[in-house]
Amino acid sequence: MTDPAQETPRFDQLDLPEAVQAGIRATGFETCTPIQALTLPIALAGRDVAGQAQTGTGKTAAFLIATFNRLLRQAPAPNRRATDVRALIVAPTRELAIQIHKDAEMLGRETGLKLALAYGGTGYDTQREQLEAGADILIGTPGRIIDYFKQKVFGLKHTEVVVLDEADRMFDLGFIKDVRFLMRRCAPASERLSMLFSATLSLRVMELAYEHMNNPEKVQVEAETLTADRVRQVIYYPANEEKIPLLLGLARDLEPERAIVFVNTKHGAEKVCDWLNANGQKAALLSGDVPQKKRSSLLERFTAGEYTFLVATDVAARGLHIPAVTHVFNFDLPQSGEDYVHRIGRTARAGAEGDAISFGCEDSAFYLPDIESYLGERIPTESVAPEALFSDPVRPKPRPRKPRDDRRGGGRGGSGRGDARGSGGGHRHRGGSGKPRGPGGA
Repeated sequence: MTDPAQETPRFDQLDLPEAVQAGIRATGFETCTPIQALTLPIALAGRDVAGQAQTGTGKTAAFLIATFNRLLRQAPAPNRRATDVRALIVAPTRELAIQIHKDAEMLGRETGLKLALAYGGTGYDTQREQLEAGADILIGTPGRIIDYFKQKVFGLKHTEVVVLDEADRMFDLGFIKDVRFLMRRCAPASERLSMLFSATLSLRVMELAYEHMNNPEKVQVEAETLTADRVRQVIYYPANEEKIPLLLGLARDLEPERAIVFVNTKHGAEKVCDWLNANGQKAALLSGDVPQKKRSSLLERFTAGEYTFLVATDVAARGLHIPAVTHVFNFDLPQSGEDYVHRIGRTARAGAEGDAISFGCEDSAFYLPDIESYLGERIPTESVAPEALFSDPVRPKPRPRKPRDDRRGGGRGGSGRGDARGSGGGHRHRGGSGKPRGPGGA
């Protein structure tokens, strides 16, 4: 494992093609983040990397810069067809693939390299046409990539770079067989540059790395840098019936510009969203079963300021780049420290400041010891003062009943694994009616 460098290097000190440096300057990047400082010297020297990196640490720029450098400095194989991609970047979610593609467009604007994007849910013919026209770099999710590959829309045997982002999430979502399928069909590990990134370099992730990479060097940002330095963390301990009044009171008093509220289940997220809207706050719901077009539109409107609150299950904890999020609310504490870090990493990005406010309620407070153990520190506490509670909140109208019970969580279909993981114990439902015990029982 490599320790962080004592001095943070500047990008203009790195030996990179001018076309890559131009893209870096256009983004305004000057100095490397810790994961970039660890990763780039190894990858630029042509050696494989397995890196521990949270969302928002700059890992995307690290592997894109290394990818561009490799493709610009190494001529493609003489027998490569136009439809044989030179680099493959695999992400677990549509949102993350889309964001990587956007970053690649900006950083690679002067390189002349052609990009293609492939993800499920929409744009099937458009994405296929991109690949048929020829692409240097393919960015996408496993299922859609394999679909096109099996139809021989593109080839993988001349891949010079392979990137696997958020490898642990691939396991969580059940995509690991698809990942192995793709890795086995790329050029041999000894003939390509491979980079793997994961929130944790667990045994299963490292087994994947050693199986499909060429003796990767393991790099890891130390625990004290897991959470952003400029995130102000605090935890309240409300009774269940105080949670909604406390959230509404904090929304009134703090007046966040843009906030994400995390709830452990889709059912609970719907109710929190309804309470916010019924009491004068503009809120939108993001969960695993929202169709892709609606998700994209919702995120664009949230980013544009049409909504102040985005109420989300853990489907939004990774892979979404939403600028200028000022506050993160953990309406329910997550089940692990890793998920906590991912959630609060939605704020205080790119050097900005932000607030992470958590509710340690009767149903989820028992997750706190594991979270604080993972952080290596105690989260400051704040008392629930009577004046902080929103008095007499307006009760929202009940949602129409649905034919199936959404509270069961769903598997690979339905509401998605982000919801299924949350419903395992963090927020218990009280009987079949779904009625809250007072305004807090969302």
